[in-house]
Amino acid sequence: MDKKFSVSLSVYYNDNPFHFKEAFLSVIKQTLLPTEIILVIDGPVPIKTREIISDFKLNYSFLKVIELKQNQGHGNARRIGLANCTNNIVALMDSDDISVLNRFELQFNFLLKNPQISLVGGQIEEFEGNINNIISKREVPETDMQIKEYIKYRCPINQMTVMFRKDKVIEAGGYLDWFCNEDYYLWIRMILKNNKFHNLSETLVKFRIDLNMYIRRGGLKYFMSECKIQNLMREKGLITFYRFTLNIIIRFIIQILLPPKARKLIFLKFARN
Repeated sequence: MDKKFSVSLSVYYNDNPFHFKEAFLSVIKQTLLPTEIILVIDGPVPIKTREIISDFKLNYSFLKVIELKQNQGHGNARRIGLANCTNNIVALMDSDDISVLNRFELQFNFLLKNPQISLVGGQIEEFEGNINNIISKREVPETDMQIKEYIKYRCPINQMTVMFRKDKVIEAGGYLDWFCNEDYYLWIRMILKNNKFHNLSETLVKFRIDLNMYIRRGGLKYFMSECKIQNLMREKGLITFYRFTLNIIIRFIIQILLPPKARKLIFLKFARN
């Protein structure tokens, strides 16, 4: 079997151009290279970002760039990127994270050997500033059964690590816009379509964090998005009313009552290794 797969990523105005460059380089330095990279420019971007993209286009013929005139949001950018992928196996990439060198090789070989699995993710290590300054690790469950139990409490898959079968994602409705939760929303719909998941035990992505990340993980808009996700799971029978109520209380405390610095401490102490 030919090892053909696509990589889909997007970039928008607030993405740091130099972080974006690092992320892209981590894709083209892989031990197993994609046959195409689909890059969605989600609205206007800084001149430096455009210069970097132009340079990449000159040097990598398998890069296809899709430019949107107006910012359409992460979920919509993901949907447009996926629609333009010509291979059924697709890996996602974020514009400021760094994939480890053998990430794609590990995931592609796993999907090749396990045709019943629709999506494979992995673990992430979180760093501040320098990539060697690892401050935490977000470990998610590995087996399909563990993942489907964990989703009752928190998102069970690190989106920036996933590689999946495009037809299975499309069958579940594909990426749809949902404020800061387009991935959680997709995993729920894929579960309802009886898809099977797996997370590798290996770290696949180095994830860049700062205080702004913890600011984004709070506030009324973020909390309401989380409430709607929890209510969706309750309506679909994935969680009980008791679990729904408890999840909402926990999220209200963390996302509304706590300031960002306190929220960071809670994440590092109770939600990370």
